[in-house]
Amino acid sequence: MTTSTAPSDAPAPGRLAEVVRLFAKLGVIGFGGPTAHIALMEEETVRRRRWLDHQHFLDSLAVTNMLPGPNSTEMAIHTGYLRAGLPGALLSGLVFILPAFALMLALSWAYFEHGASLRVDSIFYGVKPVVIAVIAATVWRTGRAAVTDWRLAVAFAVGLAFTLALPSWEALVLLTVGLAGVLVYAGPPVFRSLPAIAVLAAAPPLLAWQGDTLVDLTLLFLRTGGLLFGGGFVMIPLIEHDVVERFGWLTREQFLDGVALGQSTPGPIVITATFVGYAAAGLPGAVVATVAIFLPSFVFATASARFVQTVRQWEWARAFLKAVAAAVVGAILAAGIVLARTALTDALTVAVLVVALIALVRFRVDVTYLLVGGGLLGFVVKEAL
Repeated sequence: MTTSTAPSDAPAPGRLAEVVRLFAKLGVIGFGGPTAHIALMEEETVRRRRWLDHQHFLDSLAVTNMLPGPNSTEMAIHTGYLRAGLPGALLSGLVFILPAFALMLALSWAYFEHGASLRVDSIFYGVKPVVIAVIAATVWRTGRAAVTDWRLAVAFAVGLAFTLALPSWEALVLLTVGLAGVLVYAGPPVFRSLPAIAVLAAAPPLLAWQGDTLVDLTLLFLRTGGLLFGGGFVMIPLIEHDVVERFGWLTREQFLDGVALGQSTPGPIVITATFVGYAAAGLPGAVVATVAIFLPSFVFATASARFVQTVRQWEWARAFLKAVAAAVVGAILAAGIVLARTALTDALTVAVLVVALIALVRFRVDVTYLLVGGGLLGFVVKEAL
């Protein structure tokens, strides 16, 4: 089979079918987070099927890393577009997301409708500290790569401080830090040539919207999907304040449980949006929140697929993301600190956190095993009391 480096304007039905089959399979078996998803995609699309050569795959991965949104989902959409045009992009993303959506929807229903009989509190007693460990490990790993000089350390500190002190302004803070990064790393001439980004920086305050629940869900998750620079964990600081305090759809304990469920499903962690939507407005809310958080990814990934090399050469984009990445690490740490107050309730939960953190950082244990182990421990301990 020949290597494909450009989308087909009128893809053959066979190409579309093979794209659907591949990404439906990856959506079902895609446990282990974005790194595992990307490894599976590289194996299937480069080594086995030869849809892309290795360099094109790396270039595509670099571009999707520059875009807001869940990286693995955008790679699925991006690759589907290259292989089978716009239908391939739409269907590859859809079938990649659907298994995680279906599972999260079922888990959300069970959690809210039958949580007491299923002893959910006992199970999540041991799961919550594992989630905090996952957040801490993410901060450690991404922080070492993102914070490489004193200016980026300042960006990290700004993200941490403002997310703790003014969580409702976190989106604006990230955009402002990104614009400062453009000024520092790309220079004033490039900075002055970006009026569109200035408009984006002014947009978040305008999102102090009024509306019914479905409108609120749509606007919140559209905004979140458009600001997911740095991976799915960025969703946590972006929505936690609004979901828990502003709208009151979930308690902080329930929000942390939703993050844990997002970790336990295949696909990206942003599928937690389904859980939040279900809590806010049942099945319609779950659908609306899920569509809204993924919609920006479809737009960005499809648009970028035609201009891989051009996007990689945008100096201002690299500078913007360099600064935002550091601030994002600080924001994730801040969200972890807030959630830890709920998760760490006694000596045992602290011990679970320490053990899970060592397992993740030192031994790189799959988070799925840690979540299952924490849940079993929590159930046994709580039910024995």
